[in-house]
Amino acid sequence: MNRQFLGESVILDNGTGNFFILVRYIVRLKQTRGIETMARIIRGGLIQTTLAGSTEQPIEAIKKGMIDKHVRMIDEAGKKGVQALCLQELFYGPYFCAEQKTKWYSLVEKIPDGPTTKLMQDLARKYSMVIVVPIYEMEITGVYYNTAAVIDADGKYLGKYRKTHIPQVDPGFWEKFYFKPGNLGYPVFKTAYADIRVYICYDRHFPEGARILGLRGAELLFNPSATVAGLSEYLWELEQPAHAVANGYFVGAINRVGFEAPWNIGEFYGKSYFCNPRGKLVAQASRDKDELLVADLNLDEISEVRNIWQFYRDRRPEIYREMTEPLP
Repeated sequence: MNRQFLGESVILDNGTGNFFILVRYIVRLKQTRGIETMARIIRGGLIQTTLAGSTEQPIEAIKKGMIDKHVRMIDEAGKKGVQALCLQELFYGPYFCAEQKTKWYSLVEKIPDGPTTKLMQDLARKYSMVIVVPIYEMEITGVYYNTAAVIDADGKYLGKYRKTHIPQVDPGFWEKFYFKPGNLGYPVFKTAYADIRVYICYDRHFPEGARILGLRGAELLFNPSATVAGLSEYLWELEQPAHAVANGYFVGAINRVGFEAPWNIGEFYGKSYFCNPRGKLVAQASRDKDELLVADLNLDEISEVRNIWQFYRDRRPEIYREMTEPLP
């Protein structure tokens, strides 16, 4: 006998005239040998968008337009009870790496002391929502990273992941001009709802890091991306579900949407999705529209899958030394 209860967000008055939202949890009770146990189900969200405005605008206007658009979509996520949300790569600007111009350096911010991280901390606290925020980060002047800040449901800054693998790939992914390779390894983010890890865009082509993230306890891996049709679309629904299967965790993959002049290196094809530890896509967004994708993820599936496919038990790391040795 299975019984499932879907709670809703409840607006409460604390007696001062101020209202706050009690974020709903999804609770599933399942019968196991006569004992009902509570499943761990969280509501995940992904935001994919087109560029707000034109790249001919001043950079501050572009940034403001993108942040304003995302705040509206985060508000929507809050109303829908999303508990863990991820934005797209370099979310508050265009994918500027399609050209090599120093003007885009002005998009950098400090993490966590910059204004965007502070804003997202307020929104996370307001909606009791974990938010993964991809930002162009400045460590010091001239030292910049492609980074994602992770904020817990109480608004606390938990830390950051810096993109590890930096491409320099034709027809327009000139990222070594803008970013140093990440130097923080694969940090652990134990949030209010799940153990969350982050990989960023080009990282997804490297299974080594995806395995390390699993070994370090990932339950939900977010990969914010900016990738175009004709180059990687055939891999989009192949690589990350493969990571999910090989490592037994959920993946939330985010891609931006549309064309961004003046470079027109290709169409950002959206199609953001969640997949489960069996590699099955459980929810997918459209190809060409701004969208908040929401899915309920049953984290108990992780143990169910790992107890069938014993990939961690049957690993042989003692004979994998060649993987870390330099090429001849």
